[in-house]
Amino acid sequence: IMDKHDTIGIDCVAMCVNDVICAGAKPLVFLDYIACGRNIPEKIAEIVKGVAEGCVQADCSLVGGETAEHPGMMPEDEYDLAGFTVGVVDKEKILNNETMAAGDVILALPSTGVHSNGFSLVRKIFDLENNPNVLKKTFDGMDKTLGEALLAPTKIYVKPVLKVLEEVDVKGISHITGGGFYENIPRSLKKGCCARINKADVRTPALFHLMQKVGGISEHDMFNTFNMGVGMVLTVPAEQADKALEILHANGEPEAYRLGVIAEGEGVELC
Repeated sequence: IMDKHDTIGIDCVAMCVNDVICAGAKPLVFLDYIACGRNIPEKIAEIVKGVAEGCVQADCSLVGGETAEHPGMMPEDEYDLAGFTVGVVDKEKILNNETMAAGDVILALPSTGVHSNGFSLVRKIFDLENNPNVLKKTFDGMDKTLGEALLAPTKIYVKPVLKVLEEVDVKGISHITGGGFYENIPRSLKKGCCARINKADVRTPALFHLMQKVGGISEHDMFNTFNMGVGMVLTVPAEQADKALEILHANGEPEAYRLGVIAEGEGVELC
């Protein structure tokens, strides 16, 4: 609707590289694949420009790609972008949560917005098919239009997280994607451990409050669909939490903060 194609590539790279760092791996290379109804060179160049920018942010190499034109199979103005990354980590440094225990601290790395998940619901909330002009509006608490806020590219956390891994005994990392807190945080938890988070401590941007209000969405469904302002969480020993935050603050994550603690139990407790 907004005819903006130069950041979707960042989102594609982010969804891959932010996942591999959850294992403690450094992304090395990225490849992309673009399928389109009609090859419009200027548009393809914009898409690839975003992919290249994502690779710069992730400090990995764009080593190849493929563009496939599908006239008659796809509408002329549609395209589908896919990609994958290969990362490397020494076997003994692969993250495992065996030593995770009650008292460990959960740190939050803020998101830039909705990132790359929940857009089916976003379109439904704002009825974008019938009301595209809402994207040009600016709402209370937001410093950009709704369209600009929704299309803010996914933040790439590779460099700051790898810096933390060099100096801190990180026990778990979760990339908060589709499924929000409830489905992503448990992936990094040891059996018998739960993530206890005070809802008041979650720094949620105005965009999410707007979506909840306009869509009439329950708090549980919001936390089970969107990242709510938290793009990634790291679990670290309590005595190393301050050091981890110092490293994050010095390496491009000045707003990283303490989100919660590990307690006995299962899953996520939002209280």
